[in-house]
Amino acid sequence: MQQFEIKEKASLFEIAGQTISFSNSALWMIVSGILIVGFFALTLRGKLIPGRLQSMGELSYQFISDMIRDTTGQEAMKFLPFIFTLFFFILAANLIGMNPYAFTTTSHLAVTFTLAIMTISIVIIAGIWKNGLSWFKIFAPSGLPLIMYILIIPIEVISFIARPVTLAVRLFANMVAGHVMLKLFAIFAAYLVAKGGVFIGAAILPIVGVMGIAALEFLVAALQAFVFAILTCIYLNDVYHVHH
Repeated sequence: MQQFEIKEKASLFEIAGQTISFSNSALWMIVSGILIVGFFALTLRGKLIPGRLQSMGELSYQFISDMIRDTTGQEAMKFLPFIFTLFFFILAANLIGMNPYAFTTTSHLAVTFTLAIMTISIVIIAGIWKNGLSWFKIFAPSGLPLIMYILIIPIEVISFIARPVTLAVRLFANMVAGHVMLKLFAIFAAYLVAKGGVFIGAAILPIVGVMGIAALEFLVAALQAFVFAILTCIYLNDVYHVHH
């Protein structure tokens, strides 16, 4: 599990006796941000006849904007910058973590939970900003018998509170599980090769397993970024559709 260890790169300052440090996790989050900015700086040049890179950038924008319109509606397009940044930050962090000497920032619950809390906080703030206190009607669906609200309201509240937990744990668990499986298969293959003899031939199976899991992990890296983003869009429905 050493691949998931947070390591201090530099001590910055102290607050209330606690040392604030620059860690490997912070380093690779900065790298993710730089790569995203660099990629879109290269792709979005505004040429009349777009090349391959510019087409990729335009398709990326179209992909996220279509996701928002299809799941939440045109009125939610004001959240495009946030969802766009969220999707590509998670995607970049996941893909960077596939490199042997890199660090997977999304394999830490502190990172994924921060993203989830930020997402749900935006939903709550935007919902109250747009609807006032009537936003809390999302916990009391209309048209039910009065006696049913005694049961429905607690269920709706618990369901809402569970949203950031499920968002955070889903991303964290998928990243950790995939990397652990890769490491186990790689260690098993190396062990068989080190034993020599007929064991070298047997090492082919775990090597093929490593290749298969690696390919699957690239798919999971993109899929988890998509799931996080589209669930954010779905949760934003609570801002615009209070009476359901």
